[in-house]
Amino acid sequence: KSTSAKERACQYQPGQNIHGFTVTEVVAVPDLFLTAVKLTHDTTGAQHLHAARDDANNLFSVQFRTTPMDSTGVPHILEHTVLCGSQKYPCRDPFFKMLNRSLSTFMNAFTASDYTMYPFSTQNGKDFQNLLSVYLDAVFFPCLREQDFRQEGWRLENETPTDINSPLVFKGVVFNEMKGAFSDNERVYAQHLQNKLFPDHTYSVVSGGEPLAIPDLTWEQLKQFHATHYHPSNARFFTYGDLPLEQHLKQIEEEALSRFKRINPNTEVPSQPHWSSPREEHVTCSPDALAPDPARQDTLCVSYLLGDITDTFEGFTLSLLSSLMISGPNSPFYKALIEPKIGTDFSSVVGYDGSTKEASFSIGLQGMSEEDTERVKQIISQTIDDIIEKGFEEERIEALLHKLEIQIKHQSTNFGLSLASYIASLWNHDGDPVELLQISDSVAKFRQALKENPCFLQEKVLHYFKENTHRLTLSMSPDEAYLEKQAQAEEEKLQRKIQALSHSDRKEIYEKGLELLATQSKTQDASCLPALKVSDIEPTIPITPVQISTAGGVPVQYCEQPTNGLVYLRAMCSLNTLPEDLRLYVPLFCSVITKMGCGALDYRQQAQQMELRTGGMSVSTQVTPDSTQLDMYEQGVLLSSSCLERNLPHMFQLWRDIFNSPHFDDEERLRVLVMMSAQELANGISYSGHMYAMTRAGRHLTPAGDLQETFSGMEQVKFMKRIAEMSDLSQVMRTLPRIKKHLLNPDTMRCAVNTTPQKISDTAAQLESFMKEVADNRKERKPVRSNIIEVRPLDPLDDSGLSRKLISELNFQPCQMKTFFQLPFPVNFVSESIRAVAFSHQDYASLCILARMMTAKFLHGEIREKGGAYGGGARMGGGCFSFYSYRDPNSVQTLSAFRKGVDWAKSGQFSQQDIDEAKLSVFSAVDSPVAPSSKGMGRFLSGVTDEMLQNHRERLFAVTHKNLVEVAERYLGVGQRTCGVAILGPENHTIKKDPSWIVK
Repeated sequence: KSTSAKERACQYQPGQNIHGFTVTEVVAVPDLFLTAVKLTHDTTGAQHLHAARDDANNLFSVQFRTTPMDSTGVPHILEHTVLCGSQKYPCRDPFFKMLNRSLSTFMNAFTASDYTMYPFSTQNGKDFQNLLSVYLDAVFFPCLREQDFRQEGWRLENETPTDINSPLVFKGVVFNEMKGAFSDNERVYAQHLQNKLFPDHTYSVVSGGEPLAIPDLTWEQLKQFHATHYHPSNARFFTYGDLPLEQHLKQIEEEALSRFKRINPNTEVPSQPHWSSPREEHVTCSPDALAPDPARQDTLCVSYLLGDITDTFEGFTLSLLSSLMISGPNSPFYKALIEPKIGTDFSSVVGYDGSTKEASFSIGLQGMSEEDTERVKQIISQTIDDIIEKGFEEERIEALLHKLEIQIKHQSTNFGLSLASYIASLWNHDGDPVELLQISDSVAKFRQALKENPCFLQEKVLHYFKENTHRLTLSMSPDEAYLEKQAQAEEEKLQRKIQALSHSDRKEIYEKGLELLATQSKTQDASCLPALKVSDIEPTIPITPVQISTAGGVPVQYCEQPTNGLVYLRAMCSLNTLPEDLRLYVPLFCSVITKMGCGALDYRQQAQQMELRTGGMSVSTQVTPDSTQLDMYEQGVLLSSSCLERNLPHMFQLWRDIFNSPHFDDEERLRVLVMMSAQELANGISYSGHMYAMTRAGRHLTPAGDLQETFSGMEQVKFMKRIAEMSDLSQVMRTLPRIKKHLLNPDTMRCAVNTTPQKISDTAAQLESFMKEVADNRKERKPVRSNIIEVRPLDPLDDSGLSRKLISELNFQPCQMKTFFQLPFPVNFVSESIRAVAFSHQDYASLCILARMMTAKFLHGEIREKGGAYGGGARMGGGCFSFYSYRDPNSVQTLSAFRKGVDWAKSGQFSQQDIDEAKLSVFSAVDSPVAPSSKGMGRFLSGVTDEMLQNHRERLFAVTHKNLVEVAERYLGVGQRTCGVAILGPENHTIKKDPSWIVK
């Protein structure tokens, strides 16, 4: 069939019946290159939306409206438990098993505050049917065994399950996950804000589970919640991509819906009754050890209840209005709240939020001091008055609509998933999801409304903000005793539960604990699950053709791609000549270079021009380990930007000014950027703690790992905190031009352009003149003395014609190092990293398969199921083999689980099936889809050619049982390994007493 998916979908007619579903509407959505088909299931009333689009990355999702009325976390624990086995697939944990039996490009499940969603995507048709079968059975016919509820939700159990005399404690994956989630102050604040703004129904509770309320949930209540909420009459199905709709509908009808009658689920969320007067509330949180200024850790924000999200145009207008009010340095709230430096950044919840039945808008600050509370409230109401009086400049509205145009045209790899998430809330409350996708219609309507009434937006501000009595002012301050109080409350809850136990109850707890441990330790039979075979994987990779040429003496890689009229430009600039003392400042340089003004533009005008003319301009650090040698790497910064074809000259002009005359002299502006950056880093740790642990663990193993820690590890977080604490930034300001001199220099650059074939020559011409105009920056410079032995201009294996300037460190000695960062979290992030081999080494493929196999077959069971951590595993990359755990109640025990994993691998107690599953899992990552804007980028950044990738692919296919045992012994065995260890977590007496640990 030569017809496209969109064309096939256009042939459906309203009223047509397909496998028990009736088509209600067929709508073309040209903006998004898709055709939408809406259907209703005749018997149950289940709704189905199909988005037909010529995209091979097909997606399925089913969502249920889940409206808990308490904070026991019932929808969240249910989401975990339904994935633990079903009627047709009774094996334990089919969800995690399918990760290794499929080539899925995405598999997960989400609990929102009023719906639960189960999406997956894959590029393989057979795989789609396999996954659909597992997902349908899981959600509609789960086993919901008590044992799974106890493992995933919560249980009372002996601390050491095999010792009846060890103390009883709370355990459970969701219990620990939520303790981890609420160690994040931003999350704590957002949760309170929603609960208190919507106090009368489901939004007043914690759908994920409040750690201390979780132990009130019973297994019976869980099963009851499933029976009432997980029914087709309460379900919304979404399919996306180029696979035929009929097949999907047939399978959904036969395997699930045909077994149900219609019910009335009664899950509608009523509107929140509006308050007649505003309210104020206060909450506390734990102090942040990494806060830029320990004396300023308060948050204050004002939240307004807006209209119903099912009114599509009103929602569109309010979200645009929200951007105009808070986005970027030209917005009124940025000028009024951020620039006076009262706080470090906007509050964690800011702007328009359409994730609840009625939308809300919030504005406030974090990192402020308590005495500024009244001042901030005053500024907020004054700013609203000013907006009502003055309105917005036309150019800012144009910039915003331009940004929207680019967002629509930019193609991402997980477009189906983005669509599913985008429509989820509105559809969940019976809004029209197709109307939401017709973005051009909304834009046209918006322009018309402004034309008819120039005060259109000001009137909205008056109505929704000035005259709105349903508004909440919520303040949050740190309490030194916060964690202690939480631990005490948990202890009291635990004691109350324990005191109610009889002697026989205790015995039963011990026996159930042993039973669960035995189940977790049993090798499971997963043969009932469908699986792809290794032979289903494509043997070769598609080649991405690139053309290599030069512009003004600079090497350029051109890649012709269907980019919908966008031009993507990247430039890699080498850091090789940079003096050692400037290294720590490079990330700061990257984050401010495009935000301080340039040429004739101050930073406000620069921001405006970027929004009006580009899809964004950014600079980031780049550390690329060499693909052949462990102690060689490339260090640089990557400049990235994109624009619509018509704006190409403007984009080059902006870069030209940044290269030739960047502004570094505005200390006030720099301080604002420094504070925001330090705050963002401090906030990110509780979320990405495992990444920080892995980066630190790899620090002393390779020179690239060392630089990585400097640029993006805990060292950088602490450095930015120090900078934020300085009263005088003049010394920092003096370093920025020094860095710029070394970096923004055509002598050490190479570029890459991805755009349509029509636009290549035009881009080349403009790039040529750009290079000539910035080349005047080449002043004579003395060569820098450093401890770097050789700068190799050309890698002998690199036939791409793009010289990558690799360096190797003269005096780098890998060494063992164990570091512990004490942080105010109730959970740990643990990592151990082992020096291994570079990408092109013959053992690299075996180590990739080994990491995936150990994760699925051993570490997942030890660290998550038995240990109660939210996640854990192993991965191979950057020359190192790394173990990690995420939101983990244990620390030292997890390190011994890593060791046990190595022993397990060396013992060879795994089957050919285990190896094949690991291969599938690795290939699903290797073959994940690449967006047109990113094609050829792996080659450009790391010099890895398609030929090298094909070699790696063949090695992956060839990995045997023997290879796996050998690499486990060779690299991971105790005597052979050079390893680093890092833990981020709460106070730990065992570690403090152990002199082999460095405690930070």
